[in-house]
Amino acid sequence: MRYRPSPQTRKTAIGVAAFVVLAAMNGPAALGFAEHSYHQYKINQPGYKAMYGHWDLVDVPKQYRINSIHAALLHTGKVLLIAGSGNNEKNFRAGTFQSVLWDPVNNTFKEIPTPKDMFCGGHAQLPDGQLLVAGGTARYEKLQGDVKRAGGAMVIKNESPDHPMTFPKGTVFRGSTGKEYASQLPITVPAATKTVTGFGPKKKVTVTASEARVYVESVRDGEGGISNTADQYRIVGLKGDDARNHYGLATKLGLDKKDFQGLRESYLFDPESERYVQVTSMSEARWYPTLVTLADNRVMAVSGLDDMGQIIPGKNEIFDPATRRWSPGPTRYFPTYPALFLTKGGKLFYSGSNAGYGPADQGRTPGVWDPRANTFTPVPGLHDPDQTETSASVLLPPAQRQSVMILGGGGVGESHRSTGRTAVVDLGQERPRYKDGPDLPQGTRYLNAVLTPDDSVFTSGGSLDYRGKEASDVLRAQFYDPAQGTFRPAAAPTVGRDYHSEALLLPDGRIAVFGSNPLFADKANTEDAPFEQRIEVYSPPYLYGRTRPELGSGPVEVERGQSVTFHSGSAGGVRAARLMRPSAVTHVTDVEQRSIALDLVRHDRSVTVTVPRDPSLVPSGWYMLFLTDRRGTPSQARWVHVR
Repeated sequence: MRYRPSPQTRKTAIGVAAFVVLAAMNGPAALGFAEHSYHQYKINQPGYKAMYGHWDLVDVPKQYRINSIHAALLHTGKVLLIAGSGNNEKNFRAGTFQSVLWDPVNNTFKEIPTPKDMFCGGHAQLPDGQLLVAGGTARYEKLQGDVKRAGGAMVIKNESPDHPMTFPKGTVFRGSTGKEYASQLPITVPAATKTVTGFGPKKKVTVTASEARVYVESVRDGEGGISNTADQYRIVGLKGDDARNHYGLATKLGLDKKDFQGLRESYLFDPESERYVQVTSMSEARWYPTLVTLADNRVMAVSGLDDMGQIIPGKNEIFDPATRRWSPGPTRYFPTYPALFLTKGGKLFYSGSNAGYGPADQGRTPGVWDPRANTFTPVPGLHDPDQTETSASVLLPPAQRQSVMILGGGGVGESHRSTGRTAVVDLGQERPRYKDGPDLPQGTRYLNAVLTPDDSVFTSGGSLDYRGKEASDVLRAQFYDPAQGTFRPAAAPTVGRDYHSEALLLPDGRIAVFGSNPLFADKANTEDAPFEQRIEVYSPPYLYGRTRPELGSGPVEVERGQSVTFHSGSAGGVRAARLMRPSAVTHVTDVEQRSIALDLVRHDRSVTVTVPRDPSLVPSGWYMLFLTDRRGTPSQARWVHVR
């Protein structure tokens, strides 16, 4: 039915139009006000909302406004927002770490005690509904010129096979020139390895020294602490055999730029008790890691900066939710925050998307990684392959299609370049290859991409330049239709979003957007910009002028391969059912979200849905179940636990 404005609406429209005419006769300022007034009138009309959707700002009390770096939807329907120190070194030094729990239904907020600086860690949904959070920040970066004390990595050797040796933070190492350096973290060096070969007179004992790395800094300020040559360092305080068997080795210890350093600690956030619980730490410190769920319910931590501020050279590790312990994983190098998607058969697809640290010529080629065999098969065909940093990637809906899309991105590091390129790869082909998709309206870095229940992909925000430089935030939004391979426009957001922004789907079908950390507030790049603490929520067109399908009572616990029945008074109009995994997103990297098509049988006042058997398609955990009608109008979601 064509939209017909009410008499009051027509009267308002005539009044606004008349005001625009008068304003045009009275100068630019008045005209600008009139244009703004008309725009506000237009975007609030029912017909406009039904076509393009609508944005609303959330009323957030001042005490709960934080620098949201991470956002995760929990099976309680609440959203955990993690700031940690929030990219604020003053907070870091003060030990001020923040998390806030937001209830979108009641719009209530709760501050959560945060034990460590989880800023720029990784996270994943576990089968029982807890959120695994691992890594974070142990030290902020220091630019060259701001570094006061020379420092760098030192390798600590242990030549004693009798026992490991632990050195506390502050242990002093003295070189041949008398220069001294202190360790910035405690370190344990394993016992040396002792092997015995042969017998009698031919018996031979070989001792192989063990080693561990630790970050050290000069005990004095300035250039006097610089060491530009390789040296062996005695450990101050050790005597006798201990002094002979334990020592440090280092090459250059200088005043160069010092990158962020990662944390080893990991925690579970329990949605029921609404608190963090510490579990076993990782073997590697990680800053900017990706945590990806595997088909056997374990979670692999990949990449990151270590406790030296150096990118981890391929040492990945796996968390077992049953034992709450980490173990070594397959060795493979990736740049930080690599976008890795679980695909059929348990393989991982690396789309090429990443968030920034690592050489431009290493680990950036898209491909299929088999963690069990530790083989990697490159996937060719991607245009602008040198602009995958800060791009978005999604496993297109439904997940059974096994297609992944990459959207936008930019050059490595603080590059001004950005691309509007999109591309799609069908992983079900014998030799998968990226194929070009429709371009975005303009080059875009930091684009947020969210799956919706009607099998679309909602994209919004981003910026043309690095971290929104030159006031380049993109105030646009659009939907991608995978079936048609086209974009359609959506209402424009009112808040710019670039670096450190997140977006996720809520159980009522709306999309919430958080964060943004631009460098500058003006086009001339002269004014520092504050962190964006406002929350904006987008209501898609399917929430306006339509009757939503009813999804009533049914089981909460579901097994893979099982068929279950839910009450629905509108069953006859239901056309599809989707299981949607809740997001855990940071740095526009969300490898958790996926939408799974369910086999559907309609009855008189109920529907029966069947969950696929494949654990690589449907990992164990909590999901939102949506029913949709022929227009894609979704029901309110029900939470179901898949085992």
